[in-house]
Amino acid sequence: MKAVRNAPPTVEVVEIDEPDGPGELVRVASAGICASDLLYLRFGSTQIAGHEFAGVLEDGTPVAVEAIFGCDDCEECNVGNFNRCRRGVQGLGMMDPGGMCEWFRAPRHALVPLPGGLDASDAALVEPGSVALHACHGGNVGPDTTVAVVGAGAIGILAAAGAQSLGAPNVAVEARHPHQHAARERIGASVAAGEYDVVIETAGSESGLQRAVELARPGGTVVVLGVYDADTSWPHHAAFMKEVALRPSIGYCGHHGQREFAATAEMLAARPELVDTLITHRFPLDDAAEAFRVASDRSQGVFRVVVQP
Repeated sequence: MKAVRNAPPTVEVVEIDEPDGPGELVRVASAGICASDLLYLRFGSTQIAGHEFAGVLEDGTPVAVEAIFGCDDCEECNVGNFNRCRRGVQGLGMMDPGGMCEWFRAPRHALVPLPGGLDASDAALVEPGSVALHACHGGNVGPDTTVAVVGAGAIGILAAAGAQSLGAPNVAVEARHPHQHAARERIGASVAAGEYDVVIETAGSESGLQRAVELARPGGTVVVLGVYDADTSWPHHAAFMKEVALRPSIGYCGHHGQREFAATAEMLAARPELVDTLITHRFPLDDAAEAFRVASDRSQGVFRVVVQP
């Protein structure tokens, strides 16, 4: 079967064996490209790409595939926090072969059935949406919480939508580019100004961190989704003076008895404008190299590029 393998500085379409062994066979319908995929290329990865993907089981059930999972046996996994697995988190497209291929065999516990109204060809958004929703949960966002999001890429817009789904009455987005402002307006988020109970940082830049602390009220919380190098300069003094809590957020898990993947799929099904806004480009698997080129070119108004086997 065909698959997309990292071949720095780009990717290549290769033939690999069809998956065998334990697990459920998924016919992949969509696989998204995010900044992490581009980062793996810069790090020299030669793994099969893809951690944002969805497809259809042999019995016709459409599913999204959780791309991180743990041992399913340690104390963290037993309470649903598989993103903190004591024995090490497995990451598809990172440490393990990913889902940017024609077929993928996934553990049963990593499969989440899709609700009506969300097609598998659009459900590559479930994974980044779950990352965004997990950040909202980490900040205890709710009906009494004002929220700002710094960074208006796909995960930033999904974080704003996640905050809205949790009942936040005032959700703002700090955006830079015209297409980001258009997306912000389309989902009903305001321009970030003033101070907020929770600020979700998705920009992944030192300036984004600083702005997030600026937007947090005294005693507020900054949830950090951006991935930073060890030598990053953190705005400790500014946070110290306002007693702002800085809370890192990684991946997704279960929350309040529901998998964040399932909650995100329901949100996407209920709000089709998110799919229409955020999937800006689609390419067949054979054109994966061009898909990655477009995904890396921010001048083209890209949110998410999806590869479809």
